[in-house]
Amino acid sequence: MSTLHRAASLRRRQLLQLGAGTAALGVLGAPQVHAQSGPKIRIGFWPIAAGLPFYSAIELGYFKEAGLDVEPLKFAGAQQVMEAVLSGRADGTANGTGSANIAIGEIAQPGTFKIFCSNPSNVKNVLDEVIVPVASPAKVMADLKGKRIASGPGIQNVTLAKTVLERGGAVGATVVELPIGQHVAALAAGQIDGAYTLEPTGTIGRMNGTTRVLEAGVIAHYVLGDPNAPWFGGSASLSSDFIKKHPDAAKKFVAAYGKGVTYVRTKAAEARQYLKGYTAIEGPLTGEVPLAAYTMYNEFTPADVAHFQKFFDLFSEKGIFSSRLMVDSMLYKG
Repeated sequence: MSTLHRAASLRRRQLLQLGAGTAALGVLGAPQVHAQSGPKIRIGFWPIAAGLPFYSAIELGYFKEAGLDVEPLKFAGAQQVMEAVLSGRADGTANGTGSANIAIGEIAQPGTFKIFCSNPSNVKNVLDEVIVPVASPAKVMADLKGKRIASGPGIQNVTLAKTVLERGGAVGATVVELPIGQHVAALAAGQIDGAYTLEPTGTIGRMNGTTRVLEAGVIAHYVLGDPNAPWFGGSASLSSDFIKKHPDAAKKFVAAYGKGVTYVRTKAAEARQYLKGYTAIEGPLTGEVPLAAYTMYNEFTPADVAHFQKFFDLFSEKGIFSSRLMVDSMLYKG
């Protein structure tokens, strides 16, 4: 046999052995890797606890298991997340993105956003609250009359802060925009008298002994009229353009995201570890910060939609929305 023939024969034996080995691995149940041949899915988020299902789904590999290539994009605030979707730099939003911010984007470009999950809060599932210095004499909202009150930046935060103070009897209060991460320090320094803020701010102030919660669940109380009503203040969404171009990928993404929601619901203590890296919540705070509730698109009841609509209608009444926006038209239909 010539050298050339021997080399060819050896090569054939090697290929046969490789094929046999691969087949054996298949029989033995070797790990299957789902090819990620679909589109890159860019999801905007801002670093707050409400995005936990998204963080968990990434860290636990739920998106990869579905064969999806998901890229998390961190932004400084909810408005920037919404603007990224409008400009085509992002394909959707994670939970925690202000629902009113999303609505403003929807009004600017009708048909852009489809909400597939929202994070309701109230007096039990605490996200929103008014806090004061620990030594403040204020006992009820009306005690903040004429005071200087901070609010997180952005039209949703400012509008809600003004409404809560007004309906709570705190007439003459002045609302100033201030990054939420600065609320506790500003209160401790006496620069402000109170703050309409979002968790984990209240927990941080309580843990370091500088602030206390005057009232939690203030949006449910003063905007929806019931402290136990669900305030759908933040939502996860996909752009209609992405859903139209990639319907299969969109369905897989929503399903994988839903697995993240189920994980947070059933294993909340375990899920808290995934706040680290995506938010500034670390150390002992990880185990203390309240976690949001979640409602998937196929879980909304008529009562939920009515409460959601009442929240949107506030912005129409205040002239923030140029027209009345119907919540049902923005819900993802599957």
